[in-house]
Amino acid sequence: MNLNNLKKLSGDASFRSFYRKKNLNHSSVFVYCKKEKKSNLLVYDAINKILLKKNLLAPKLINQNYYKNNIEIEDFGDLTVFQMLRKKNINKTLYYKKIILLLKNIQKIKTKKIKTFLNTQYKIPNYSKEKLFNEANLFLQWYLPKFIKGKKKNIEKRKISKIFKKLLNNLIYNKKVFIHRDFHVSNIMITKNGLGLIDSQDAVYGNITYDLASLIDDVRFRTNNNFKEKIFNEFIKINKKLNRNKLKNDFEILSVLRNFKIIGIFSRLSKRDRKHKYLKLIPYAWKLIENRINNSVKFKDLKILIDKNFPKKIRYNEN
Repeated sequence: MNLNNLKKLSGDASFRSFYRKKNLNHSSVFVYCKKEKKSNLLVYDAINKILLKKNLLAPKLINQNYYKNNIEIEDFGDLTVFQMLRKKNINKTLYYKKIILLLKNIQKIKTKKIKTFLNTQYKIPNYSKEKLFNEANLFLQWYLPKFIKGKKKNIEKRKISKIFKKLLNNLIYNKKVFIHRDFHVSNIMITKNGLGLIDSQDAVYGNITYDLASLIDDVRFRTNNNFKEKIFNEFIKINKKLNRNKLKNDFEILSVLRNFKIIGIFSRLSKRDRKHKYLKLIPYAWKLIENRINNSVKFKDLKILIDKNFPKKIRYNEN
């Protein structure tokens, strides 16, 4: 692939690069991976295939050049829901209602296995409590050591880790549904045919509230508490069989743990990968955590540890 003839697109926080190829009446996108990560291209397309089979909008594969570490996919353009919502006089509620309907359709997916374009089989993994626990612990590995040193570091790590495990054991819903896993307004495109999904390659089967927490407590797009509650209620409205209190329990736990994971990932991106631009999002991730742990007794022990080890002067500083 001659990258010089293509326009590089702004990508995500991953190891993938995106390039647009334009002809007179047509454009497409090349997804490029480093050689050691190219198997991700198989998964990237496999998940999109599953979405397409369920009549959901996802980029179709045009060509694959796997052994040169790239695939060519349909171009969804540049307009994300995130960009649309930042415009003046936009009815945010209307867009979020559409997104909640999209989420309901995603959660109807039952496919567990699919063939890749190399004719190998890909099985969608389960989002186990162990996996969720390991992800939350990224906070302890990459963020905590910046502020807690010496013997105290391991002591506090163990205490917080124990609480993470306890919270996961307090999840109620065991039935697993299809999870996009990075379901927020920056990964939903506005296309001529409706809302399209991108960045779906990390899909798993897990708790019904995970994508909802990702959408409502989104570190990249700020909304007030009244609006958050309105969108949560919209989800309840179209899922009448679900118990509100049980759902809220799982939603809050997964939102908190997800945002601890995000703080860990953004810290790792800065320290390991020299990508510092995500640090500015950490103070709002803290606010999202505070918003949940300050209002529920199940987070009492966690709140005590957080307030002791990470006072607000640390949380609100772009470290």
